[in-house]
Amino acid sequence: MRVLALDGIDKRGLDILREAGMEVTARGKMNEAELKEALQKDYEALLVRSGTKVTAGAIDAAKKLKIIGRAGVGTDNIDIAAATEKGIVVVNAPEGNTVAAAEHTIAMMMALARNIPQANAALKQGVWDKKKYLGVELRGKTLGVIGMGKIGREVARRARGLEMRVIAYDPYVNLDQLGRLEVELTSLEEVYKEADFLTFHLPLTKDTRYILSAEEIKLLKPGARVLNVARGGIIDENALYEALQEGRLAGAALDVFEQEPLKTSPLQSLDNVILTPHLGASTEEAQAAVSVEVAQDVIRCLKGDPVLNAVNIPVMRGHVAEVLHPYLQLAEKLGSFIVQLMEGPILSVEMNFNGELAEHDLAPVNNSFLKGLLRPLLADAVNYVNAPLLAKKRGIRIQENKSREMKYFANLISVKVQGRRESHHLAGTVDQAGELRIVNLDGFSVDATPEGHMLVVPHIDRPRIVGPVAMIIGDEGINIAGMQVGRRERGGEAVMLMRIDSAVPRDTLNALRQVDGVLDIRYIHL
Repeated sequence: MRVLALDGIDKRGLDILREAGMEVTARGKMNEAELKEALQKDYEALLVRSGTKVTAGAIDAAKKLKIIGRAGVGTDNIDIAAATEKGIVVVNAPEGNTVAAAEHTIAMMMALARNIPQANAALKQGVWDKKKYLGVELRGKTLGVIGMGKIGREVARRARGLEMRVIAYDPYVNLDQLGRLEVELTSLEEVYKEADFLTFHLPLTKDTRYILSAEEIKLLKPGARVLNVARGGIIDENALYEALQEGRLAGAALDVFEQEPLKTSPLQSLDNVILTPHLGASTEEAQAAVSVEVAQDVIRCLKGDPVLNAVNIPVMRGHVAEVLHPYLQLAEKLGSFIVQLMEGPILSVEMNFNGELAEHDLAPVNNSFLKGLLRPLLADAVNYVNAPLLAKKRGIRIQENKSREMKYFANLISVKVQGRRESHHLAGTVDQAGELRIVNLDGFSVDATPEGHMLVVPHIDRPRIVGPVAMIIGDEGINIAGMQVGRRERGGEAVMLMRIDSAVPRDTLNALRQVDGVLDIRYIHL
């Protein structure tokens, strides 16, 4: 397995990859043409920091790429949509630089409060001017935090240690999630109005671009100070410049910019602005940590294990992973089984989860089912990453229902697939021994193991059906490993579910269809 590592990835992560038996090629920053050429070779993993842009063109050129790892939090230099469509996992390292970014935010805030860089520069030029650099204390001031993710929380924790009042806005976080952290959650408008210092800890998305623009700046207190150690583009830099120049704001400290590297900006001309060249994660400890974190996910991915920090597939951790793991396998089997019953295009999928499963986020289970459903149609073009996207492109409507109600099984997955010509229903569970079981097929109660070669034989419930079917299969030299018959009423319709040891030739399937009382026959291979 070959790994291409760019942008000066810390060697501690690369050493872990090599110890795992992988061939690692380390290079510096690449442009698109260079990356396209490199990825046409048999690299299965690509690691980058923020320097190299992993474009759709580069991704399209990749021959064997399975995973792209970003040694850091932000992934805006990676075309995630293109990677997802091609079935490539994208992972980042959200934990490794948390402390470094939080500490840099606090350092910038202190420097902003006490004019440290300006005073230092003046004194080095021989100017002693204490009055000019009169500062403010942080104690008792209000810090507004926009975004209470990992870094936002660490900033808030440190600010509380400095005896600051901390107010925050994050629509995806509630007070219970913040635990003992003494933070007041409020509206975005209130944070803008009340903050003496305002700091942003958000990803750059269509919703967060220019979340602080000219209109929002009007809401800020006169003399407020603004910090951004998150992503360039969150703040409208031109609007910020105008407010600083006019004296409506006391100062700003920025570590990230709309265009990087920053070359020319009106902000560089202002004495009340502190600028650093994207140093938020630039500590020895953070660079080692993110390198190791992303390397470990690369190893998991290439070994076929679930990754922990994917940004384009749902992730399971800890106890949830243990609970859901067998149901991932079951869902994929159900998807593969039911699509082989179908004729013609699939229009919709309804997934029902009963029992303890309903307590969890079941997106990974849904992805597994869709992979199983689409794999017989699209072969290797579909995987856990791109299955939902491919289903959407094929116009398949997907509905998920959950219920804690239980009847016969502690947990049950039941699926209904509607096609243009027909529909089928299938249900399965995991028994106490951890074995996968199919327990219902089109309303017939059965108990079968979904594996290997199988025959589904709808028929009339009467004598001299099972025997002739078994005889024809035996005459072909195919051994029967197990058989289940389900019926609703005596003499009505029934279904035979048969596990066999090898594939069934087409001529044999045709012969089985001629057995009097057999309504249809489907060969399933899992």
